[in-house]
Amino acid sequence: MPELMVEITPANAQQMLIDESHQRLVLVDFWADWCSPCKMLLPILEKLTREYAGQVLLAKVNCDEQQAIAGQFGVRSLPTVMLMKDGQPVDGFVGAQPEPAVRALLEKHLPKPWDTLFAEALRLFEAGDVAGALQPARGAYEESKQRPDIARLYAQVLLDLSRLEEAQIVLDSIPMVDQDSDYERLIAELELKQQAADTPEIQALLEAQARDPDDMNTAYLLAVQYSQTGRAREALELLIGIVRKDREFRDGEARKTLLDIIRALGKGDPLAAEYQRKLFALMY
Repeated sequence: MPELMVEITPANAQQMLIDESHQRLVLVDFWADWCSPCKMLLPILEKLTREYAGQVLLAKVNCDEQQAIAGQFGVRSLPTVMLMKDGQPVDGFVGAQPEPAVRALLEKHLPKPWDTLFAEALRLFEAGDVAGALQPARGAYEESKQRPDIARLYAQVLLDLSRLEEAQIVLDSIPMVDQDSDYERLIAELELKQQAADTPEIQALLEAQARDPDDMNTAYLLAVQYSQTGRAREALELLIGIVRKDREFRDGEARKTLLDIIRALGKGDPLAAEYQRKLFALMY
């Protein structure tokens, strides 16, 4: 684990205050031994630094000994606390503050779990590993409560994997205020893929199904076509309906195809988990 706290001197100021802030937040505490509020604040800063376990470096500047450094940062009263990020001061306060206020300041600037997932998804996507980007993109989308920029990346991943129904749901979750030109591009791509997914074979099977809704053979063939064009939910819904009516339809072929689609979706996929539960409920 990287060190949590450091005393700042002219010898390490550049490294610890500037260079280190490109790797993690640097919480700079300007203090002096004669300053009573400084002594009240320091235990709070130390406690939170330990709690965030390496995400924050507490850099202590003794202003009696390091007047030049304090002057470079424009410190005029004590205690002064500054947050350094990417080589620049981004926030701070003057005077003693209660723990909740200091915690809120740190939380505002610390990376959120979904930021890490989003960065990983973006890295994989840009490297051409679209399938690998799916899980971190989904995690970032769910944990961030559907943040629009994350939603757009997730939708793009789903579109590239031909998971059109899911892409539609994600795009529908983006508020109107965030429906920018990138959103419009994704909608246009979705519509083109949806049109391409309505193959002549699917159209013919839909017409046959309309004539005889209870024909399980037609339903099965339609499910196969749906699965081949990335319409996994529609395929699974048809197949679970067949299994519900006849577990041994085509010597268990409907059940086998359903399981094949679930496996193809991948471990941890919400759609796969949903239909695994439905199949389990039917079988047991």
